[in-house]
Amino acid sequence: MSRHSFLKSTVRGFAQAVSKALQSEHATTQKGLLQQLDPRVRVIGVFALVVSVILCRRLEAIAAIFLIAIALAVASRVRLGLLAKRVWLVVLGFSGVIALPALFLTPGEPLFTAPALHLSISMQGVRTAAFLILRVETAATLTTVLVLSTAWTHILKALRSLHLPAEVVTMLAMTHRYLFLLIETANQMFESRQSRAVGIVSGSAQRKMTARTAGVLLSKSIELSHEVYLAMLSRGFRGEVRLLTDFRLRPRDYVALTAFVFTSCMAAWIGR
Repeated sequence: MSRHSFLKSTVRGFAQAVSKALQSEHATTQKGLLQQLDPRVRVIGVFALVVSVILCRRLEAIAAIFLIAIALAVASRVRLGLLAKRVWLVVLGFSGVIALPALFLTPGEPLFTAPALHLSISMQGVRTAAFLILRVETAATLTTVLVLSTAWTHILKALRSLHLPAEVVTMLAMTHRYLFLLIETANQMFESRQSRAVGIVSGSAQRKMTARTAGVLLSKSIELSHEVYLAMLSRGFRGEVRLLTDFRLRPRDYVALTAFVFTSCMAAWIGR
C-alpha cells in the first residue's frame, strides 16, 4: 500500500461528497411525480406521512407506508440503488445497533435460547426491534425522497411560507452552503499539499499535516462567515428567503395534497 494512501483517500472522499451532491441536484430536474407538484405540497405531504409513521402502532401499517415511500421514489425517478446505499444500509447499521439489546432485554415468549450464554431472544423483542428499524427506515426514506426530488432553496422557501421562523430557515440555508464550501476548500488544500510532496511521507507526518489543515480550515471558515455576513447585510439581506420562482397551486396540487393527508390519516387510524 502506498504511503500516500491516507492523503489520496481523503481527497477521494471529498470528491465523492461533491459527486453525491451533484447527483442529488440532478435528481431534482427529473420529470417525476413529486417534481411536478408545488414544493409546499411536497413538504406538507411528506411531513404528514412521517407523522403517521410515528403514530402507527402496527407493524403492517408502517410497512405499507414504507411501500408508499418506495412507490414515490420510483415515480419521482429516484434510483432505488441510491436509496439502498445512502439510506437503507446506513440506517440499518445505526438503528440495528440501537435495537439489538431489545432482542435480549424485552421479556416475552422465547423464540431462541442459548443456555450456554444465558441469553434468549423473545418474540416481543424481535417485534420491538422491527418497529424501531422499520420506523426509522420509512421516515428516512420519505425525507430523502423529498430532498432528492426538490431543490434545497425550494424546500427552504416552502418551510418559510409555512411560517417556520426566518432564523431557522437562514441557519439551514447557510449550513447547507457552508458544507459544500468547506468541502471544496479542504479538497483544494489537500490537493495543493499533495502536489508539493516529494518522496515518501510518513504516517505521523500525514496525521500532523491533517491536524494543521483542519485548524487552518476552521480559521478560514470563521473569517469567511464574518465576511459573508457583512456582505449579505450590505446587500439588504434581512433573513427572508427570496427566489425568482413563485409558487402557485394548481388543481393537481390540491389533489395530491388531499391524497397525502387522506393516506396519512388512514394509516394512523389503521395502525392505532
